Amino acid sequence: MIGKISKGAGFRGCINYVLGKPDAKLLVAEGVLTDSIQTITDCFQAQRMTKPHIRQPVGHISLSYASEDVSRMTDKMLVSLAKEYMQKMGIKDTQYIIARHNDQKHPHVHIVFNRVDNNGRTISDKNDCYRNVKVCKELKEKYGLYFGKGKDRVRTHRLKGNDKTKYEIYHAVKNSLSKSSSWKQFISELSRQGIITEFKYRGRSNVIQGLSFAKDGVTFKASNIDRNFSYFKLDRMLGETNSQYQQDIGMATNNRQPAIQHENTYTSSSHIAESIVGALGGLFNPAPNYADENAEAAFQRKLKKKKKRRISW
Repeated sequence: MIGKISKGAGFRGCINYVLGKPDAKLLVAEGVLTDSIQTITDCFQAQRMTKPHIRQPVGHISLSYASEDVSRMTDKMLVSLAKEYMQKMGIKDTQYIIARHNDQKHPHVHIVFNRVDNNGRTISDKNDCYRNVKVCKELKEKYGLYFGKGKDRVRTHRLKGNDKTKYEIYHAVKNSLSKSSSWKQFISELSRQGIITEFKYRGRSNVIQGLSFAKDGVTFKASNIDRNFSYFKLDRMLGETNSQYQQDIGMATNNRQPAIQHENTYTSSSHIAESIVGALGGLFNPAPNYADENAEAAFQRKLKKKKKRRISW
């Protein structure tokens, strides 16, 4: 069971989409006349005008179920689940319609409701995305609905924008992990698929504390793509200890210039990959940074002067 929530400014377009498809079936309606799409729209609009300044009065939710549950998803069951979902989400005392679509293999319904309730109050959408996930999980557990096996079941061809990019990265990382036995291989495999690997460092040190992936100008924290993709989990999967890898990265990036505007900086994978090759092959020997040594010496002299002043005083 997956719920997808959206909000809008006009009822006409939403209701035309939900009821206008040839296979659409209106299962239940509350507080509206159902003579036609026009009368349903007019009823929603009339109640919405009791609070004319609300910007997004249209609530639209699609509830989709796994194809494994198709035999259980009668019209009656779909309506019962939709009503219980709405109750748990705080969608009550308002107009709504529930319609079933049969244009996909998986059973799904569309709920259109008025965010201006019967008393002229606005139905809150605060944290509705988080509440939606929680409620769907509760209903799946309560009724023994099928739990999909993670992100591999997501139909990526139907995704758009950042969501599509996120799942493309997910599959690219999985594919690259299956072919890699080291970080060098892993970064190279991702690079071939257009994915940039970026490491996050602790302050201005060479200690790695995080990881992110970027594609087409969009960057995601690795653990936000999948919990198993955090830097420390990937490091274990790739068969290298944290300390050894950090040592190699430290050798390769000893002269990197931190970004002025941020204390925590990111280094692109192409630079790291090239540097690691040198570090591991013994060909990369960073030159001493005499400017840093002179600065350190000057700082120590300054401290000694301050101590002498304190003593003489």
